[in-house]
Amino acid sequence: MGHKVEFEVRDYECDLQGIVNNAVYQNYIEHARHKFLLDKGLDFAQLTKDGIYLVVTRIEMDFKRSLVSGDQFVVVTSACRQSRFKFDFFQEIRRMTDDQLMVKAKVTGASISPNGRPIELNDLEKLFSA
Repeated sequence: MGHKVEFEVRDYECDLQGIVNNAVYQNYIEHARHKFLLDKGLDFAQLTKDGIYLVVTRIEMDFKRSLVSGDQFVVVTSACRQSRFKFDFFQEIRRMTDDQLMVKAKVTGASISPNGRPIELNDLEKLFSA
C-alpha cells in the first residue's frame, strides 16, 4: 500500500482559478518523500552531513483532477531500486473524502557524493523493505 502522509490545501497554494497550482504538488510529494525516508530510518539531513546526497534526476507527474482550498488529501509513497545508485519513488495524491486519484508521480533519484559522483548508499535497502 505504501507510506502515507496527510495534508490539507491552504488558500495561498491555489491560483486564480481556485485550484492548487501545479508547482505546489511538487512540494507535497517532496515532503512526503522526506517523511518516507525518516520512517525507514534514513534522515535526509544527516545523510547530507555525511556526504551522501540524494538527488532527484527526473520527475514524471500525471495530473488527473484538481485539489481546491480546504481539501484534505494523502500522499502515498513507495520505492523500488533501479540500480546500485538509482531508485524510483512512486507517489499518489488522493483526496480523502472520496479516495479520488488527483496526481500520480514517478520520481527518480540517485545517491551521489559532494563532487557529483555516484556513491552507493549502504542503507538504501531500507527503502524497499515492508
